[in-house]
Amino acid sequence: MKSIDEKEKTTDIDEIDKKILDLFNEDGRMSYRKIAKRLDISIGTVHNRIEKLTNTGIIKKFAPVIDHSKLGYNLTTIIGVRVKGGMLKNWEDKTAFHKNVLCMYDVTGEFDAILVTRFKDTTELDEFIKALLKEPDVQRTYTQTVLNIVKEDISSSKMI
Repeated sequence: MKSIDEKEKTTDIDEIDKKILDLFNEDGRMSYRKIAKRLDISIGTVHNRIEKLTNTGIIKKFAPVIDHSKLGYNLTTIIGVRVKGGMLKNWEDKTAFHKNVLCMYDVTGEFDAILVTRFKDTTELDEFIKALLKEPDVQRTYTQTVLNIVKEDISSSKMI
């Protein structure tokens, strides 16, 4: 987790940048030529703006959006975890890279961290939870099973 001093400053973008982001969000393989044509701007402008968006960290990376259910990971869970005082960072560093953990958040309230996870079945989930509870720094977990994913768009450009 970054401290306030380490957090990056916000960057202003204009309508052209927003439209470029919308098009990339729609199709991450869209060519600069096609973007330029759709926005009625030059290919060089598209290139320069994408470079700027990448260099400022607005675009973090270019990656496919994977449909985990097509690979058999049909069970999505939200897991709250309470960790012993002062041990959260160490525990997060160890747990964040587990293959089933898609998202990990530090939160306020009853739990210290929230995990968003995907599993093939309840047996895999059961093994994961039992392994979590064996860890000496974990005090408690609370698991919720997702019945339906109504919206899942972490990389949405619609909010800008």
